[in-house]
Amino acid sequence: MAKNNSVFDDEPKAGDDFGALLDQSFRALERGLRVGDNFKGEILSIGKEETFVSTGTPNDGLLPTMELWDENKQVKYRVGDLIEVVVLKVRDGEVRLRMKGAKGAADIESLEDAFDMELPVEGKVTEVIKGGFRVLLQGKGAFCPISQIDLRPASDTSMYVGNKYEFIITQFGGGGKNIVVSRRRMLEQARAESEGEFMEKAKIGDVVDGSVTRLDTFGAFVELVPGVEGLVHISEISWARLQHPSEMLSSGMPVKVKILKMDEMDGRLKISLSIKQGGGESDPWVQLSQKFSVGTVTQGEVVKKENFGLFVSLAPGFQGLLPRSKWRDSTEAAQYENKKKGDSIAVRVDEIRLEERRMTLGVPGEEGDESWRGHASASSSSSSFGTLGDMLKGFKGNSSK
Repeated sequence: MAKNNSVFDDEPKAGDDFGALLDQSFRALERGLRVGDNFKGEILSIGKEETFVSTGTPNDGLLPTMELWDENKQVKYRVGDLIEVVVLKVRDGEVRLRMKGAKGAADIESLEDAFDMELPVEGKVTEVIKGGFRVLLQGKGAFCPISQIDLRPASDTSMYVGNKYEFIITQFGGGGKNIVVSRRRMLEQARAESEGEFMEKAKIGDVVDGSVTRLDTFGAFVELVPGVEGLVHISEISWARLQHPSEMLSSGMPVKVKILKMDEMDGRLKISLSIKQGGGESDPWVQLSQKFSVGTVTQGEVVKKENFGLFVSLAPGFQGLLPRSKWRDSTEAAQYENKKKGDSIAVRVDEIRLEERRMTLGVPGEEGDESWRGHASASSSSSSFGTLGDMLKGFKGNSSK
C-alpha cells in the first residue's frame, strides 16, 4: 500500500482523543502547509459556495462546497466529518483545498474557479510541444507558452519536463478544452513580494551574503534572497582588472557583496552590488604601490599594444602604460616597437596615481633627468660664440690695416 503523503506523521482517526488531535495540530503548525500536501481535516462549516475545513494550523482551509456533492448535487457530508483534502494554495494566510481524488465536473469547476480568482494551480510538465509545453492540471491538459515557463528565456526546454510547478491559468475556454497557463506570472508575483520585503530590511551600504547565479561579459548576477537578484559590474568584482567575470567567479559560488544602489524601474527593483567592497578583498593597489615604488625596474608582460603605447602587466590584473614617447628616442626603440601581446618586457615604474588606479611606466636606463641636454647646449653655444668672436676680431684686424 502506497504511503500517504500527509501533513502529519500520524493521522488521528475519528474517535481519537483530544490529546492526539492537539498533538497533531502542534506538529502541523511546526511543519507548515505546502502546496500538494494531503491530509484529513474536520469540516467546520458548510456554506453555499465554500466549506471551511480544519488544517491543524491557525488558518482554516477553504474548499468548494460542490466537491462535497453526491451525484444528485446534494451535500453528503456534515459538520464534524473528517475528509481527505489536497492543498492547492498557501499564501497570505489563505489556504485553498480540494477533495483528494475529486473527478469530472468538480475538476473543471475548481479550475474555472482558479482562473476567475487568479489562484495558483499545481501542474506537471509532461512534454515539449511546438511553441511551449503540455501541462497536466488535475487530469486536464493545458498549454504553457515557452515564454511563460520561466523569468528568463528557456535555453534547455527539456529541463522542465517531468517537474511539477505552480501555474496561473491565463485562459480558460471550451469548457476546459482550451486552457493556457503561465508559470512566469507566479514567479513575477513571488519576486515582487520578495523585493518588497528585501527593500524594507536592506539599505545602501549594507554588506550581505549572496550566491552567483549567472555570468555575462559585463558582470555577474547575484541572488541575495530567493527571487531577488542584483548585478555586480565587472569593475566591481575585483580591484584587479578582469577581462571576464569567469576569471574569479563561477555559477553557484557564495559571495559577500556591498549594496551600492537600489532603484525601482518599470516595476522592477534594480540593485547594484560590489564584491570588491564587500570586505573579502583589501585594495591591492596599496600593496602594489609599496612593492612597485617609483623608480623600480621589473619585468612585465605586454597585454595590449596601441598606437600611443604598450599596456604592460606587472601582476595579475594590474597594468601600467608605457607611452610610445618613452621609447621613441631610446637606443632600444626598435626592440620596443616590435613587442607584441604576450612578450616579456623590462620597464621602470615612473608614476603611480593611486586614486585613479593608474600607473605610468618608462624605459630602464633612460633617466628622467635630461639636464645633460642643457649642458650640451651650453657647450655648443660657448663654442659657437667663441668662433664668432674670433671671426669678429679677425674682421676688425683686417679693417685697421
